[in-house]
Amino acid sequence: MSEVKDVVEDPLFAQESEEGYRNPTEVKMSQIVLPCHANHRGELSVGQLLKWMDSTACLSAERHAGCSCMTASVDDIHFEHTIGVGKVVNIIAKVNRAFTSSMEVGILVTCEDLYTDSQWNVCHAFATFVARRTEAGKVQLKQMIPRTQTEQMEYSLAAERRRMRLIHAEIITDLLSSSTAQLGECQEYQDAVPAEQTRVESVELVLPPHANHQVSTFGGQIMAWMENVATIAASRLSKAHPTLRSIDMFHFRGPSHIGDRLVLKAIVNNAFKHRCWTVTENQEHCHGYDLSQWKYIMSCKQTEVPLSVPWDPSNQIYLSYNNVSALKLMDTRNNWVLATEKNKVRLYTLEENCVLCIKVETHVNVPAEQTFHLLSDLRRRKEWDQHYKECEMINEVDEEDALYRVATPRVSKGGKGTDFILLASRRKPCDTSDPYLIALRSVTLPTHPPTENFTRGEVLCAGFTIWEECSTVTKITYYNQATPGVLPYITTDIAGLSSSFYSAFSACSHFLEANKDSRDALSPSLRPPGLGSSL
Repeated sequence: MSEVKDVVEDPLFAQESEEGYRNPTEVKMSQIVLPCHANHRGELSVGQLLKWMDSTACLSAERHAGCSCMTASVDDIHFEHTIGVGKVVNIIAKVNRAFTSSMEVGILVTCEDLYTDSQWNVCHAFATFVARRTEAGKVQLKQMIPRTQTEQMEYSLAAERRRMRLIHAEIITDLLSSSTAQLGECQEYQDAVPAEQTRVESVELVLPPHANHQVSTFGGQIMAWMENVATIAASRLSKAHPTLRSIDMFHFRGPSHIGDRLVLKAIVNNAFKHRCWTVTENQEHCHGYDLSQWKYIMSCKQTEVPLSVPWDPSNQIYLSYNNVSALKLMDTRNNWVLATEKNKVRLYTLEENCVLCIKVETHVNVPAEQTFHLLSDLRRRKEWDQHYKECEMINEVDEEDALYRVATPRVSKGGKGTDFILLASRRKPCDTSDPYLIALRSVTLPTHPPTENFTRGEVLCAGFTIWEECSTVTKITYYNQATPGVLPYITTDIAGLSSSFYSAFSACSHFLEANKDSRDALSPSLRPPGLGSSL
């Protein structure tokens, strides 16, 4: 392992193409696929690929930590292509963000054909590694310093993905509980295979070749064993040789060592037209879900998904994640163009993929936390925003997410007003390098269909980032990925024909400063989690 040099902190992001810059935690591994790595079809075994991915990511984590690291979890993985014998597998891993004693490592796998000089993506994944305790005690990892726009984006999203991992086990438990409570008589299908016939149990003895340099079972080896029993279970149902397409999150509960016996079990839980869902469990040390059908919102490209997506408790966590991550992605872009400025309120635009985005930026003499709480009460938005005519909270989902109906006045004479059904999500900073976030997007609710009195509008991505400049000065940035329902309200501002954006944010500043000492903003009764703007 080469010596790691310290990264010089730079207030400006390095360009992606900057010559000579390389992330100091980056590790590259290239492997040619030999027959011993392949299955009966001459394709690279997914278990073998998982081993290579885990070892590459571990090296990256240890390069940053400067000590031994263990695999704690691996996020969802979707395999886009299979890899044949003779092809070259290229794996790149680098640390996206470090927390107290854990860190997220991003992994990218590509395949290379040596004869045609072509390459294609196979999969990407995010793994969490934990630094092992040293003789001096618990490890305190040094923080990452993102240098490029891509690194800043992954650094920002890593905090949201960490939140997802921490509640993943709770979500699975709730889903299993609700499924058990709704059990009734199962529908009979002709030629159906009893689930019990797909059950597989295997015992593996951990030998020295299965151990890593820390003398504990290699995480990639455990994942390979799990993939093996899951494939056997799926084969018993399909009477064929299935191909693994995707894996749900792995959680490792603890280490195992040479001489341990690992019991692995798998059973097919459900089958679809061409897919099946297999659950694999390693009773002693970890569990994982081999899931071939991803959540609808996670599996489709953004351009293929309607602006408003259905909301229900089962997909709440995914919609909340997408809501916040979309705002973070917009916040990390650095190619905004200043359209107009008035009294220190700046309006920027960005045209990307035929979509117009806007950014409005200003400063207020109010502490960041108080600003966050005041703006999070969406019901008070009409006190300063002329575009908010009505606002009602439909459902306070939890402390971080809420559903609202917002109505805006009509734009032209004889026209209708517009209303929006919004999922509002708010986040406090993970550490001092993060802003407060208030994000929103449109969702659909059966209880609130479109009405004749209003035109139903849609918001794809909007919200605020709130940065603490100092204890008394806060920078507020508002973003909106403009949609047809929003464009009528902002077109004249972008064209420079009016300055309503300045009036709105000037009113917002006065509202915040007038309430900067208000205790009501911090009271539980006014903590609707999340805010956004229909504009």
